Amino acid sequence: MLQSMTGYGKAERKLDDKRLVVEIKSLNSKQMDMSVRLSPMFRSQELAVRSMLGKQLERGKVDVAIYTEEIVDIVSTGTFTPLNRAAYAFHLQELRELCPELTDGERALAVLRMPDVTRSDEPQTVTEEQWQIVEQAINEAVEHFIAFRVQEGAALQAMFTDKLNAISDLLMQVAPYEKGRVENIRKHLLSGLEKLAEDTRKQVDSNRLEQELIFYLEKLDITEEKVRLINHIKYFRETMANNSEAVGKKLGFIAQEMGREINTLGSKSNQSEMQIIVVKMKDLLEQIKEQVLNVL
Repeated sequence: MLQSMTGYGKAERKLDDKRLVVEIKSLNSKQMDMSVRLSPMFRSQELAVRSMLGKQLERGKVDVAIYTEEIVDIVSTGTFTPLNRAAYAFHLQELRELCPELTDGERALAVLRMPDVTRSDEPQTVTEEQWQIVEQAINEAVEHFIAFRVQEGAALQAMFTDKLNAISDLLMQVAPYEKGRVENIRKHLLSGLEKLAEDTRKQVDSNRLEQELIFYLEKLDITEEKVRLINHIKYFRETMANNSEAVGKKLGFIAQEMGREINTLGSKSNQSEMQIIVVKMKDLLEQIKEQVLNVL
């Protein structure tokens, strides 16, 4: 079953008197590109977080956030963080002198954004017991995240199957035009020869002409391209069914090879009906290539 690189997972735990929240989001990327945002008390564990997630998520642009939220009435319990009045007054006076064009309200808002005015007393380290709770939340978030990826991957696999079926059906529609196409090309070449002057026609070696016709018509034969395209489609299906590894890059390579064969079919077609079929096949393949970028 395919997995998408698009995913989302979230888990919550009670950590002392706060709510611990772990969120994991991802989009497609060629490599693992992980961004980790942690509350100050968890920052010493950033490498551990990256190690845990890097082994399980494999690839994608991953955004991880681990933070805490208050779950009690901070005013009634007195657990809120008080303003540093001295720092507030100092910065406000500085702004009055440096930015006289600002109103008092604008200066007050600017001062409140300064870290030493609203400094939190949150602990800067995490105990072993607290870290075990964090690990549990991370693992649960990863489970939800992977389930999301699998769900999105199933939708992608269904889409790929529909497009591959459509390309196979179009390839079968080429067959009725093949024999007639070769014969028409042969007649066209002989007709051109008939239009030459009589003296010129007499100088043409009929055996050499027949050899050149055979060589030219063999170059226009599309049997090999059809066989290779059928094999590529089969390999694409088999690769999608591989549950043991991430297959997004491999599917991208197979789609490129399918494109080569379809392009060659188009260059050899020399017939409007076949060219229309080739254009439809190209359109379907482009839709596949676009979505393959989202496959893990």
